[in-house]
Amino acid sequence: MLSAESARIVRATLPAVGGALDEITARFYRTMFAERPELLDGLFNRGNQAGGDQRRALAGALVGFAAALVCEPEARPDALLSRIAHKHASVGVTDDQYTVVHKYLFAAVAEVLGDAVTPEVAGAWDEVYWLMAGALIAQEARLYLEAQVRPGHPWREWTVVERREETADAVSLLLRPADGRPAPAARAGQYVSVRVRMPDGVRQLRQYSLSSAPGEDVRRITVKRLRRDGVPDGEVSNLLHRSAAVGDVLALSAPFGDVVLDEEDRPLVLVSAGIGCTPMVAVLEHLAATGSHRPVTVLHADRSPASHALRADTLRLVDGLADGRAVFWYEEYGESGECELEQDGAGRRGPDVRTGLLDLRSVRLPADAGVFLCGPLPFMRAAREQLLRAGVPARRIRYEVFGPDLWLADMADVAG
Repeated sequence: MLSAESARIVRATLPAVGGALDEITARFYRTMFAERPELLDGLFNRGNQAGGDQRRALAGALVGFAAALVCEPEARPDALLSRIAHKHASVGVTDDQYTVVHKYLFAAVAEVLGDAVTPEVAGAWDEVYWLMAGALIAQEARLYLEAQVRPGHPWREWTVVERREETADAVSLLLRPADGRPAPAARAGQYVSVRVRMPDGVRQLRQYSLSSAPGEDVRRITVKRLRRDGVPDGEVSNLLHRSAAVGDVLALSAPFGDVVLDEEDRPLVLVSAGIGCTPMVAVLEHLAATGSHRPVTVLHADRSPASHALRADTLRLVDGLADGRAVFWYEEYGESGECELEQDGAGRRGPDVRTGLLDLRSVRLPADAGVFLCGPLPFMRAAREQLLRAGVPARRIRYEVFGPDLWLADMADVAG
């Protein structure tokens, strides 16, 4: 709990600090990497730095945490930090690195805000930082213990045993532990970090959802090569898409992630777009493997059937469920916007296929459903608004973000 005096100061300075955090975090990362370049080798993703995503996510997390402390002083905002702790554990963050971050972050705060940072203001925000760091350190220690890995060392070598071309831009890699020991425990919806050495010798990493049932010793990740305008393309995704081959050995972390399938009987609605289908397929694989009778509705949006990764797997799994249905939206499909029904190779009735963007107005959603949401951030924002308008309570909508969580940055904008 934040002390009363610090809470007063943080509440008064939150708009000013929130408004300057983009500049503060830009200076923080620039100075830290200039003096500690080794942090870019196997810990920070250079693409997220170049695009500014990591900077905005850090700003959102700091302001979101501070706002939670002053607005709900009796509540511990651990849930806000859960996904950060899982991401940190998946890349091997250690306790001592919080001291490094503190040094450079608060130097950047002093440089940007100047005389406005009185000793009292500095002390109040220092208290916020260490409350946040302490909560994260505690959560990460528990995650390392549960994953049965040493803090800071979540890595294990896996061998590529099969490569499948899913679409022109997506490839699935099936992997088996190189040491022959059983695969670590995982839950449907979790991800692993993949760490590879780039041509310049620097190790880079990226998180990928497991796209197979979590109980198998052979695990699957599905990689879509990332192409971006104005910033470098995804280094890891392009390298894996271009050159990963059977027999290659990759470093994978233990599975982490807090957006996972529960064991309730509540109906499920899986909403995704693009490569956001990967954790949904893992959920479907698990439901099929366990003979689940839960009602499941799969709602997926993509550019075209040809660009829809894991489409055949999704159809097979939905067809095998006791109570499953699927609706697909394609921006490029047929010659009209009318609904069409597809037939699969066995002559069974396929999904309800529609032209255009995801539109839930004509979709019947179970009143008590739990919703999983994954895809590009603009899609998730729009889909969440549609779900809320359809009467789905916000507490039942869980989302997974590929990369830094910029929804926390939205919280910073509001606070600022």
